[in-house]
Amino acid sequence: MTDAVAAAAGGPVPAIDSRAAFAQALRWGLRRAVALHARQVHFVDTDFAGWPLDDADMMGLLAGWLRRPGRRLTLLAAGYDEVPRRWPRFTRWRHDWGHAIECWQLPREAAPALPTLLVADRGVSVHLIDAVHWRGRADDSVRTAVVWQEQIDALLQRSERAFAVDTLGL
Repeated sequence: MTDAVAAAAGGPVPAIDSRAAFAQALRWGLRRAVALHARQVHFVDTDFAGWPLDDADMMGLLAGWLRRPGRRLTLLAAGYDEVPRRWPRFTRWRHDWGHAIECWQLPREAAPALPTLLVADRGVSVHLIDAVHWRGRADDSVRTAVVWQEQIDALLQRSERAFAVDTLGL
């Protein structure tokens, strides 16, 4: 990839060796997905506790991308209990984008199969391999993204919708 293409697509592939580097890699992944005109982005984690979902840059990138027609953000988790507590701005912001954001929950017994991952349909992936030491890998390979998407599709088939935008009460 040339420097001009790398700059337009979110910069060079970042190394992930800290919590801050993971957050930067997620922003890189979103910028790259936008530059490549991705239509589908998946966020996968057990509970999204380590993600910078309330970050203004992250929400701005997502909002700009979701404004385009046919865009879909899919979140897959073992549970969403931590999201409203840790990320209240994201939880409120999601109300405006409920038509373009789907949240799915994997059964608890299948939760160990969940990677910590951002993947876009145009060849972008950010994978946190070791959540204890914040080690991971960002990749701009279409092949890697396709493999991840196939794994996510298999997990989604075992999942059900969760984390409704609005809850109805009596």
